[in-house]
Amino acid sequence: MITPDALLTMINNIGEAIKENKEFLTDLDTAIGDSDHGINMSKGFSAVLNKLDGVRDKDCGIILKTVAMTLISTVGGASGPLYGTAFLKAASVVNGKMYIDRNDTVQMLFEVIQGIKSRGKSDKGDKTMLDALIPAYEVLKESLENGEEIIIAFEKAVTAAKEGVEYTKTIIARKGRASYIGERSIGHQDPGATSSYIILKVIKDTLKEVN
Repeated sequence: MITPDALLTMINNIGEAIKENKEFLTDLDTAIGDSDHGINMSKGFSAVLNKLDGVRDKDCGIILKTVAMTLISTVGGASGPLYGTAFLKAASVVNGKMYIDRNDTVQMLFEVIQGIKSRGKSDKGDKTMLDALIPAYEVLKESLENGEEIIIAFEKAVTAAKEGVEYTKTIIARKGRASYIGERSIGHQDPGATSSYIILKVIKDTLKEVN
């Protein structure tokens, strides 16, 4: 189970990891995008970190919705709407709940993916964040259905997400600014898939920390 305190720790750790990887994510985006993914994500999560003290006594749904609305209002480009939608969809699963259980985690990731698909009009194979998230979801769901511990399930999910990031190097971008350069996008990993992997890895690491 993930309590509100554990969730806040998780979000804080995500924010710090995004800030630490600001230059790396921006460099990835410079190769095939607008050169601002790391800058925008760092700005958004810095704003999120400033909001955490105000939701320390709130339920998991309110915490995640606060993250969502902060990202939507502060992150430029496509990342704000996409990550904002992701956190908003995750929040809908645990609205009013004071804990997140193993079944919630699977449903949350499912809803995150559906929200991103709808918002970005994209799917697996388009060289987007979904190339990390969808494999992670599939592995997480299978692992938990097989009765494995949630930390083990997330370890497998993170490995799948990392493989998804590597996969984006081999395909042509079909969405966003990267799609404008066509075959020249091959050989470069997708920044959005990379930031999604970073977030999933932090979730896994924090689960180990709080359990």
